[in-house]
Parts: sequence; structure tokens; C-alpha cells
Amino acid sequence: MTLLRIEELDVRHGFLSAVSGVTLDIAEGETVAIVGANGAGKTTLLRAIAGAHRPAAGRVLFDGKDITAVAAHRRVGMGIALVPEGRRLFGGLTLEENLLVAGRRRDGPWDVESVVEAFPLLGRRRKTRAVNLSGGEQQAAAIGRALMTNPRLLMLDEVSLGLAPAMVDAVYRSLRTLIEGGATIVLVEQDLTRALSVAGRVVCMLEGEVVIDAPAEQTTRAQVVDAYFGLRRTA
Repeated sequence: MTLLRIEELDVRHGFLSAVSGVTLDIAEGETVAIVGANGAGKTTLLRAIAGAHRPAAGRVLFDGKDITAVAAHRRVGMGIALVPEGRRLFGGLTLEENLLVAGRRRDGPWDVESVVEAFPLLGRRRKTRAVNLSGGEQQAAAIGRALMTNPRLLMLDEVSLGLAPAMVDAVYRSLRTLIEGGATIVLVEQDLTRALSVAGRVVCMLEGEVVIDAPAEQTTRAQVVDAYFGLRRTA
């Protein structure tokens, strides 16, 4: 079943076209990796889905309902959660307080205990202020904060950015647990190897447009790299 549908979406930053004519379907239970160079429109697309950017044209449909004009906080209540690039935790609050501040917007399995169980590296850090957490711990906390809203759609922006390899491994182990549990995930990732290792589908953006949308198992790294740099367009 299609959970999210984007139809001919245009998003602008002033006179700059950041996303142009993007049409995309995300099925319930699917993991989709969105890749592309800096400035390709990946973050803007996620923010438009979350309601942080108002599109200039096109529609966003969630569970069959047009939510294009719905405010961001109401989209959270409907089951859309975004983990932003840079994590954006409240540095003066503890890890546990950062989880609790999200609140339980919907009924579901996620609470502080289940988040800590899913992300074992957080277990001993619950009372530690976010500013004193490592990068990997902060990323896990940011994902956990989104999970606290019990989302139907979890969007992750630049999961591995700035993290040590060991921390990336730990975060991705927990992500695989979420995926195996049937979560619907849209993942923006610079690391192509990581993205292709967990995603069922890969979408490559270039200059605001989708240039690849294909099953990950049918897409080679070389094809993605070519599209990534605009050397070859494959739809």
C-alpha cells in the first residue's frame, strides 16, 4: 500500500528552484535511500514532506489524504517524523529529557524504554546532557526522539555525517532492527555503500530532479555514481 505520494512537487528558496517536478511513491514498510551531491535537493524534499517548506507547486499525499497545506506539527500527529541533519538536540537537557520532549503524539510501541532497547549505546547515558554525548550517541538520541512520536513514516537526513566509523556501525545496526520490524523509512545518506546496504530502493537526485528511481538490487554503485555527478541519467 502506498503510504506517501509526492506529485510533481516544486519547492523554491526565493528565486532558486531546489526541487523540480518530483513525483515519488513510498510504500508502507519500504526503506528508500535518497542520494545525491550537496545541493541536489534531498534535504529540501524531506523538509517539504515534513511541512517545514511550503511547495510552490504539486501535492503531498499521506495515506491517501492531501496534506500539502497541513502544518508541520499536525503532520507529526499524523505519523510523519523527521530526524534533521545535525541532530538538533537540546544540549542542556539530558538524553532522556530530549526523548520525553517529543511526547507521545500517537499510540504505539515506542517509549523511553523501547528506544533504549533499540539503541543499546544509549543505555548508560540517559541522565547525561546531550551536549556531552558523542556524535553517534547524539544521532541515536535524535532518531529515538523521532520514534517517541510513534511515526508511520520515519525520515532520516544524513545519518552518518560526521560520525566515526564505529558509531556509524552501531547506528546502522539499530536501523536494521527498525527495518526488520517493518518500519517505513526514507533515508538521505552520502555514504552510497551504507545506503545501498539497507535500502530496498534507491532514488538519486540531481539539481532538484529525480534521475534514478529503481530497486537497490538492480542498481549498481557505478550507475548511482554516474547519476550522482550527472554523467548519465537513468529513470
